Amino acid sequence: MAWMIDWNIVTVSLVLALLLVWNLEFVATLLDLRAFPATVPGELRNVMDDSKLARAREYLLARSRFDIVRSLASLFLLLTFWLAGGFGWLDTVARAADLGLVATGLVFLAAVFVGQSLVSLPFSIYDTFVIENRFGFNRTTPAVFAADRLKGIALMAVVGLPPMAAVLWCFHQVEHAWLWAWLAVSAFQLLLAWLAPAVILPLFNKFTPMPDGALKEAIRDLGTRCGFPLASVSVMDGSKRSTKANAFFTGFGRHRRIALYDTLVDTCTQDELLGVLAHEIGHHRCGHIRQRIAAGLLHTAVIFFLLGIATDPQSGFARLLFDAFGMRDISPHAGLVLFAILLGPVSRVLDVALNAWSRRHEYEADAYAATATGDAAPLASALRNMTADHLAHPSPAALRVWLDHSHPPLLARLRALGQGD
Repeated sequence: MAWMIDWNIVTVSLVLALLLVWNLEFVATLLDLRAFPATVPGELRNVMDDSKLARAREYLLARSRFDIVRSLASLFLLLTFWLAGGFGWLDTVARAADLGLVATGLVFLAAVFVGQSLVSLPFSIYDTFVIENRFGFNRTTPAVFAADRLKGIALMAVVGLPPMAAVLWCFHQVEHAWLWAWLAVSAFQLLLAWLAPAVILPLFNKFTPMPDGALKEAIRDLGTRCGFPLASVSVMDGSKRSTKANAFFTGFGRHRRIALYDTLVDTCTQDELLGVLAHEIGHHRCGHIRQRIAAGLLHTAVIFFLLGIATDPQSGFARLLFDAFGMRDISPHAGLVLFAILLGPVSRVLDVALNAWSRRHEYEADAYAATATGDAAPLASALRNMTADHLAHPSPAALRVWLDHSHPPLLARLRALGQGD
């Protein structure tokens, strides 16, 4: 049986859009390589010398080559599977078991997930054990890597299948399905965010309460002064996987928790740590978290509304979309996958606006931290050290920032803090 692709307006537009996005990313990568400074910027002279700058350039080149190969391979495999009628074939295989509408949909979606995971696996292995290892960042053992993958699959089955089943049931059984599906998914996402600190994150990392001492008291004092009381302060074993440092907040209301990577605690002074934490508190105090949650819920609502149109058997667009992928039967489970592919290029446009919004939030959080701690220098010092330690690009190309960066470039942040050269 042949699954014929109809080269209609959707097919042609989507293929061209995918190729255009890939070429835009390729150009951004070349410009980013060209923008790498030839000499150490003045703002980094106290944390980076010429040899470390050369190492950072080498790291950028290695990652750029890897990203080009990975994105090209992913695009090639997607187009090959699609244009060979793979989605129509997979839908026929899933339906052959005659498991019922919802179960058939879950089989189809699970098969797509497994396929994507298998495609990404060799790239993840190379990224972790070759590139990150070569530059001294990787501390992930093969056993930890395998355990992470298995836990991820199990977690996807436990927390992913139930809401997906609910979505499929809504689209098969109720009117205004997109609205009910959106409500169900949104409620589940909020529940997951609440459960994550206590249930999900400990599956992957060990969280140890920070011992009593000057640092813990200083952190609690900062939280109190900022009107941001903390339920707990923990140190996470980030060094289990990487030498790179970070920190994050979790929880809501009175259950806010802060987790510091052990690598951050080991490499930052107390004042630098407080500057980083004040920045994170700034996101909460400036209302960024609430805004992002609201924007995320609105974004999800729009996606489900459009998905309703894309899976409506009476919709002319739905017929064009499914014909473009060689699929005879219009169904919610296939619509989820096809619409996600269709949305990919559109999301790149939306990401530009969201990243610009996020960069503005980062400037605001930096300003809050400088005010809350009374000194911008410690935060600026922490940013310099992390940039040098992570071999990050100190001045990425404008196009790369515009397309992908949720944080402003280091030099721009330092100048906004009044800490430029």
